[in-house]
Amino acid sequence: MADWYLWAWILCSTMTLVVLRGSVLKRRKGNGISATRGESVKRVLAGNGECRSADGSDADVIVVGAGVAGSALAHTLGKDGRRVHVIERDLTEPDRIVGELLQPGGYLKLIELGHEDCVEEIDAQKVFGYALFKDGKHTRLSYPLENFHSDVSGRSFHNGRFIQRMREKAASLPNVRLEQGTVTSLLEEKGTIRGVQYKTKDGRELTAFAPLTIVCDGCFSNLRRSLCNPKVDVPSCFVGLVLENCHLPYSNHGHVILADPSPILFYPISSTEVRCLVDIPGQKVPSIANGEMTNYLKTIMAHQVPPEIYDSFVAAVDKGNIRTMPNRSMPASPYPTPGALLMGDAFNMRHPLTGGGMTVALSDIVVLHDLLRPLRDLNDGPNLCIYLESFYTLRKPVASTINTLAGALYKVFSASPDQARKEMRQACFDYLSLGGVFSTGPISLLSGLNPRPLSLVMHFFAVAIYGIGRLLVPFPSPKRIWIGARLITGASGIIFPIIKSEGVRQMFFPATVPAYYRAPPLK
Repeated sequence: MADWYLWAWILCSTMTLVVLRGSVLKRRKGNGISATRGESVKRVLAGNGECRSADGSDADVIVVGAGVAGSALAHTLGKDGRRVHVIERDLTEPDRIVGELLQPGGYLKLIELGHEDCVEEIDAQKVFGYALFKDGKHTRLSYPLENFHSDVSGRSFHNGRFIQRMREKAASLPNVRLEQGTVTSLLEEKGTIRGVQYKTKDGRELTAFAPLTIVCDGCFSNLRRSLCNPKVDVPSCFVGLVLENCHLPYSNHGHVILADPSPILFYPISSTEVRCLVDIPGQKVPSIANGEMTNYLKTIMAHQVPPEIYDSFVAAVDKGNIRTMPNRSMPASPYPTPGALLMGDAFNMRHPLTGGGMTVALSDIVVLHDLLRPLRDLNDGPNLCIYLESFYTLRKPVASTINTLAGALYKVFSASPDQARKEMRQACFDYLSLGGVFSTGPISLLSGLNPRPLSLVMHFFAVAIYGIGRLLVPFPSPKRIWIGARLITGASGIIFPIIKSEGVRQMFFPATVPAYYRAPPLK
């Protein structure tokens, strides 16, 4: 009987040990998978130098939008080894009437990012400056390119062709994934953006996660309200035409006609096509459907274009392919948000008169890339957000100069019944016609080659003082003195509100802003 109890005790003990051993092995196996995965991530970071997320996300960065900014950003981050998921609402070739002129400063940024080949094979045209027309007189303003390589100049092209080249370049990297879909919302968890929710081309609702989401969904962004305080202004609309086989008075130059009520632009977009943009102040434009637009262009605007362009202009109007687009401006006013960032036109817009939008976007990408390059891991959202506040300061001198110039120049170039504004407009034309530093200074600002805020303010008020001098010489009269006083106050009323919206301290004294010196998170 005792032997039976002994054998029963031994059997129960053995079974207990087997069960315990199985439980321990199962737990060790689970811990082994996690450790192995963690070790493999460490090996990627240490072995091939790639910047990878350690949280198991499918991507390190989600880019919403594959326009100029989104495509350039995706390829730039992809070259650093980051896994980039780009979600674009429509991957077919865009057909727009703006975003067709890249200033020389923007082209230099394109070279810096390694995207200069994207202006090849799209029949892009070199642009060497501008021609300015007013009341039958004209002057040529050449870009100051003497100290640059012979290939450096402005570029004009079909916007859609350029974007498709940028998308193809981004998609050529194995770690960049382009997907067609519409992002409907940002996914937030405890104040940090974790990813996006989007609808695919076939209607499926999906989510994507990444430590950093960069929103570049353009001027009509439906996501910007959660990331910034958008104060969008629509001062005018562009009416777009394409002139075929038109010979401009100055080849390879943009042409600006100081027409009434506002400027008309001409620039080549291919070897056989010239883009014409007629600015119409306000948000309402004549109806295209009932023929009001055709009548407006032929009776009000046609006689103001140079004689060499007149026939091609009228032919383009008669052809009927007339398109319109609102001109938007919006100062950058971000809400620093962990896990998310705004870029491109979703973040900051200016009047397209000066063609500075792509230059600002590409310059912003260079700044952001330099900030992100030393970071191996993007998962510490709060600390990353604090660090990336420096982006908003570092970008300001370039972006604010181009933004301020665009807004101020549009107001100066637009016709006005006010005598002081008329004098300012004439003074600007005559000042630029003087040549030398009086033309190279302003054109270097416009081209993005010398985007210095102080230089902008200096030239702007030099134009105003030049205008006052014209009024007071040879014989000042009380009326002329009064107009001169109104001219200088009017000039101040144009530029100072724009500077205020851009931020005086960040624009002129960025080194005094604490965010300027932010160091990368220690991770």
